[in-house]
Amino acid sequence: MRTRVKICGITREQDLDAAAGAGADAIGLVFYPPSPRFLSLDRARALRREAPPFLTTVALFVNAPEADVRRVVNEVRPDALQFHGEETPAYCGSFGLPYVKTCRVRQGVDLLEYWRPFSGASGWLADAFVEEYGGTGERFEWSLVPRKLGRPLILSGGLTSANVREAIRAVQPWAVDVSSGVESAKGIKDAARIAAFITEVRNADV
Repeated sequence: MRTRVKICGITREQDLDAAAGAGADAIGLVFYPPSPRFLSLDRARALRREAPPFLTTVALFVNAPEADVRRVVNEVRPDALQFHGEETPAYCGSFGLPYVKTCRVRQGVDLLEYWRPFSGASGWLADAFVEEYGGTGERFEWSLVPRKLGRPLILSGGLTSANVREAIRAVQPWAVDVSSGVESAKGIKDAARIAAFITEVRNADV
């Protein structure tokens, strides 16, 4: 199986082009105001227009008001949504788009129990638990992820070109999701790091 790759936190056209050129399957646009990767609607629309065919555009939210999500859906027209907060299953499924639900993993969290109500999700994303949400470069203990989940698993949290091959072989996820691990500064992607990361994902699939 080929492991899919999402490059999250895209803020610049050149970073989108680097991700697409290196063979990424998806990009993430962040609509969480505290994040250094947060996008205005104008910037998000510009990036969405830049995305080539067959590159999936995912809009990321954390406990956002329903009206804000609907505005992004209507004006940016992402292909899918990603929820990182304490959103309910009914909320996540109410926007008419495929969605991914994140669980922030730590000792004592039963991932199957957490995700069970989100059976309508297209996939489940496992990320490291930190006080802030996403893009922190922190990883978690991969052995905490059950082998048989019933939905496609997306692995995130502290992934880099140095550890993603090991992570894929340990967890065998459907996809990996990276942000800070391919950056030169917060919100600024590095084309060489993106290419190296995707090369290591492909090497893991061999």
